[in-house]
Amino acid sequence: MKKLFRKRQNMFIRLIHNQASLTLAGLEALKAYMANQDSVAAATLISKEKEADEARRILIYELNRTFITPFDREDIFALSRAIDDVLDYAYSTVSEMQVLKVEPTSYMQRMASLLRDAAYELLLAVERFEDHTGVASDHAQRAKALENKVEDVYREALGDLFGGAEDLAHVVKMMKLREVYRHLSNAADRGDEAANVIADIVVKIT
Repeated sequence: MKKLFRKRQNMFIRLIHNQASLTLAGLEALKAYMANQDSVAAATLISKEKEADEARRILIYELNRTFITPFDREDIFALSRAIDDVLDYAYSTVSEMQVLKVEPTSYMQRMASLLRDAAYELLLAVERFEDHTGVASDHAQRAKALENKVEDVYREALGDLFGGAEDLAHVVKMMKLREVYRHLSNAADRGDEAANVIADIVVKIT
């Protein structure tokens, strides 16, 4: 009987939740990959990225055919895009590490761990949209704080990286590492954007 009266989750919130959940799973795989370059973790990340792309396609399809949405259509689109970008950058990070034959550094491991935690906060924020908007905002702010920590590690990594070039081989290695660090930083930027969109949505619906 309780199921008959249970409130149904809005379709768009459910679809964004699906994206955020897949992104968290992908970031957990990224963190695992940074620990030991596990091929299973890399495969999991690739799989989650493809699943998330399909989830976003469905969301855009429904957005184009639905007149009434729980909040601004532009905000739904922007949040979906930002969350998708986080996972895309995680995927490109591992792809380039494999192509460039880059081994994880302690900085990469720290950044991946923080990104995973931020993805978890974004998922919690989406889960609280309908019933606890204030709590959703709190989780968005926690995500932003974690993304800021990623940027702190990024700057620390660059400072260490460019401490002094010894020879051409060292310069080449520096360029490869910098490229990977940049992808992780970009993931943080997009996570920060997702948190900002969530904060904007909360202001509009409260």
